[in-house]
Amino acid sequence: MNTLFAIALVFAGCCSNVVFLELLVRDFPGCGNIVTFAQFAFIALEGFIFETNFGRKKPHIPLSNYVIMVTMFFTVSVINNYALNFNIAMPLHMIFRSGSLIANMILGIILLKKRYSASKYLSIVLVSVGIFICTIMSAKQVNVEKGATEEDSFYAFMHWLLGIAMLTFALLMSARMGIFQETLYKKYGKHSKEALFYNVTPVEVPVIGLSVPVMWLYLLMNVVTQYVCIRGVFILTTECASLTVTLVVTLRKFLSLIISILYFHNPFTAWHWVGTAVVFLGTLLYTEVWSSVRAAIKGEKVDKKAE
Repeated sequence: MNTLFAIALVFAGCCSNVVFLELLVRDFPGCGNIVTFAQFAFIALEGFIFETNFGRKKPHIPLSNYVIMVTMFFTVSVINNYALNFNIAMPLHMIFRSGSLIANMILGIILLKKRYSASKYLSIVLVSVGIFICTIMSAKQVNVEKGATEEDSFYAFMHWLLGIAMLTFALLMSARMGIFQETLYKKYGKHSKEALFYNVTPVEVPVIGLSVPVMWLYLLMNVVTQYVCIRGVFILTTECASLTVTLVVTLRKFLSLIISILYFHNPFTAWHWVGTAVVFLGTLLYTEVWSSVRAAIKGEKVDKKAE
């Protein structure tokens, strides 16, 4: 029951969040800081009241460990949101962040000395190729849209390249945080609500002036849907195997991508679709979903024969 509830939260919250985030970015460029602050403030307030009982309940995991996680999580959130100010289209933003498998594998090999099967290395190659295709196609679109003069075109490209560098750094930082979080869960147990609260507490209020009331509506809906999304993911990590979590998140990203393309009419060429297909094919290959499906089918056949 908790698993189905968590999956519903992930799909409903994350997909809706994409819509409101893109509405904010389109109508109010440069709103990344206020979006990050509002999301963190809402989760911190809710967690302070219901999880820590106004600070009277002690955490299961030492605060010193949460300080490290908070620093990484806050950095990743700020950079991911701020990267949207650098000519990064929302579809590319989502596809690029799907490359978390690459970062996780690289850091797993370096830090945890892990070794993977040939199929997993193949899947990483597919994901890398898919992201590369989408990135190159998006780079061409930046040059066309901003290319009034050669100088303007070069400036727009360098601006966009800086955004790509920010997403790359955030991707690696997020993977490092995941490894650190995994080690904490193994040592202290899994506490999803506690982790959600302590990961978003220490933030600074940005000084930004707002004048258009509709932004507050978009911002409110973005904050609520982001909370629902993150809450679902944290519950899912404590209730399901990593394979299930990865598969659910991957399917959610694909649905969010479709919504972004169709609802906002974002430019998406045939090559973008090829790159996207390769990324998701590589992700499914990595999670060994095909093997799981075949095993489940064989299991059903064996049960039927036994009956």
